[in-house]
Amino acid sequence: MKIAIPLFFLSITLNIYTYSQQTINGSITHNGILRTYILYVPAIYSENTPVPLLFNFHGYTSNASQQLFYGDFRPLADTANFIIIHPQGTLDVNGNTHFNVGWGGSTADDVGFTEALIDSISLSYSIDQSRIYSVGMSNGGFMSLFLACTLSERIAAVGSVTGSMTPGMINSCNPTHSIPLIQIHGTSDGTVPYDGLAGFSASLDNVLSYWVSVNNCNTSPISENLPDINLNDGSNVEKYSYLNGEACAQVIHYKVINGGHTWPGSSFVLAGTNLDFKATVEIWNFIRNFSINGLNDCNGLYITESQEPKFLVSPNPCNKILSITSNQENTSFQLLSAVGTLVLSGELGYGLTTIDIGSLSPHVYYLQIGEMTVKVFKE
Repeated sequence: MKIAIPLFFLSITLNIYTYSQQTINGSITHNGILRTYILYVPAIYSENTPVPLLFNFHGYTSNASQQLFYGDFRPLADTANFIIIHPQGTLDVNGNTHFNVGWGGSTADDVGFTEALIDSISLSYSIDQSRIYSVGMSNGGFMSLFLACTLSERIAAVGSVTGSMTPGMINSCNPTHSIPLIQIHGTSDGTVPYDGLAGFSASLDNVLSYWVSVNNCNTSPISENLPDINLNDGSNVEKYSYLNGEACAQVIHYKVINGGHTWPGSSFVLAGTNLDFKATVEIWNFIRNFSINGLNDCNGLYITESQEPKFLVSPNPCNKILSITSNQENTSFQLLSAVGTLVLSGELGYGLTTIDIGSLSPHVYYLQIGEMTVKVFKE
């Protein structure tokens, strides 16, 4: 899928005292081929604290920059503190960008490329090696599942939006540990059909059954219907949760009834896009609970939730308008200077609240919302 999305990259200077948000165009040479990627490092990153690394793979004919905006995890990274890498696929025999998951005659070593990226990024940033995740759209979803089969020793959990597995991938898959999976797919997907396509993709039922079996999860899922919040998107969502796998692994499926080959909740709304939930939020809220050793609190109390974080703050750094998205009513906020002087204060309502900080001097400020404090960089 190809999506025309305007690209704008923000370049921020790094100094010894503060670490500002960065969007970095990078490259490495793998197997004699120059391979590129886009790295997103949140402003709150500190080299003193190991952080998760999230791979975000684009779809067939798309590219890294489009996926950065289409399946946008940056607002989550800004508050949850993780690094996102958007790999760029190579051209196939038809001249289309792709990741090699066993289709056609592609010889691209994208598994080796992924491992090389992990090693390269880990040299420059403090990465929690037990919390490396992979997600993707369409061909990128296939790629994430392919990594679960072929690079499981490095991958803690995966997510797929409109992706699947090839029949050969299922037959040769050999994960070395349980792999938690969140799978999001529309029943009216005309590109990667929900019921599969001979020689191209397995049915979603077969994909789910495979991972439920590998992870030794309960074969009978907990099912629920998500609230049909948007009545104009032509679709609704059923959620199926297969629980209690090895190391508390889980397989979660969001079945978008009448949904198309799209990323639910994206700000770039294409025909067939479900708007009842945000795929980015549900994916992160799921995978963040797992390390390569399993659920973070496997022997303790675990409450499955699919709620958006209470507050999202973006952009950060900010030049003029700071946007705060809240899922709570009537919450007070305070913006403090670096020395604790009150600069601004007010109330947040449910949804989006904007704050004009254009008149403030370029410095570091601290935004306090309830018990949460976010470091804000004013440009």
